[in-house]
Amino acid sequence: MEIATDMVEYDKFQKALKHLERQYEHYRTLDENQPELIHEGIAESVIHRFETCYDCMWKVLRRYLINELGIPEVPSSPKKVIRLAGENELFASSTEQWLKYAEARIATSHDYSGEKAMDALELMGDFIDDAIGLYQTISGETWE
Repeated sequence: MEIATDMVEYDKFQKALKHLERQYEHYRTLDENQPELIHEGIAESVIHRFETCYDCMWKVLRRYLINELGIPEVPSSPKKVIRLAGENELFASSTEQWLKYAEARIATSHDYSGEKAMDALELMGDFIDDAIGLYQTISGETWE
């Protein structure tokens, strides 16, 4: 019996990560003299793009574990996928750091303002760097 394998497509992850990277840079370089509403809107956009990117990332990572590494029983849970990826040494940073990103994703689900949002924004630079590293590791492509 032949097992069908699907190719892992990285396009959505790449696109979501590029959007997050650009919007985070916009957030970081935003003129202080802009109205507070502009700052809040851009911060909310960064968080939304983080959520989208994170969701694309773990789903692509799950497919990679199944299709490229041949792991037959990969759970459909982001934290479990992250732990399995860590066990397979796919991350440059620690699995614990990736679990912080998972917690930030959960925390922002219902709160784009306040402390949870600020906590997520503080992780954003590291997340982007780590996600780029992961993208390069699993896709074999250089980040541009």
